[in-house]
Amino acid sequence: MTDFIKHPVVDLPERKLEPVISTEDLVFTGEEKSQIKTWISRYPTADGAIMRGLWLAQEKFGFLPPEVIKLVADEIGVPYANAYGVATFYTQYFKEQKGTFVLDVCTCFSCQLCGGYDMLHYLEDKLGVHKGETTADGAFTIQEAECLGACGSAPMLQVTNGPYVHNLTADKIDAMIDAMREGKMPEFASVTLPQDEDELGGNRRSDVTTVEPYGPCPVSETLS
Repeated sequence: MTDFIKHPVVDLPERKLEPVISTEDLVFTGEEKSQIKTWISRYPTADGAIMRGLWLAQEKFGFLPPEVIKLVADEIGVPYANAYGVATFYTQYFKEQKGTFVLDVCTCFSCQLCGGYDMLHYLEDKLGVHKGETTADGAFTIQEAECLGACGSAPMLQVTNGPYVHNLTADKIDAMIDAMREGKMPEFASVTLPQDEDELGGNRRSDVTTVEPYGPCPVSETLS
């Protein structure tokens, strides 16, 4: 079909990619299949379980090449196109192999004004790769992210769809990278509104070990 498109606006995807997961490994265990069936039962229609199924597959295989997306679609009983559409819509689903640690640096409006690009470029220089690339040792992938909903503690980043690192500085990035090179993920840090501190004693989760306050945000040196 792509042969009829002579002047595509964007690069067209390869329609027949070579599988990267072997046939022997491309299976769900009985326990995983049971979990998917449980998710399906919670929704009016089976396609409601697509996001959970894709997430389970990503945690199992590390990322979602086409054959893994098809495995999820077949297990849930929906067309491949439906599962593919969900997987490619959300940036939290990795469609290609990433590093052990995926660093999503927010450069949306608030973070942009408060140094998001400063921190992105600092990371690029420190790790020797550009956004969208992975270090040669497979440890780190740098990505540029849209708003992650932590504008009050900008600039910030998220590590592998997990913990946020708030109030970024060059020194904080240095310490974070050193710790991750030792295999340590950043701890969840509670950042609460000032009124919560005053009126609700923080209003934070009971398992919090690290607390960070809101404070004056820096002013970016670079806006792109």
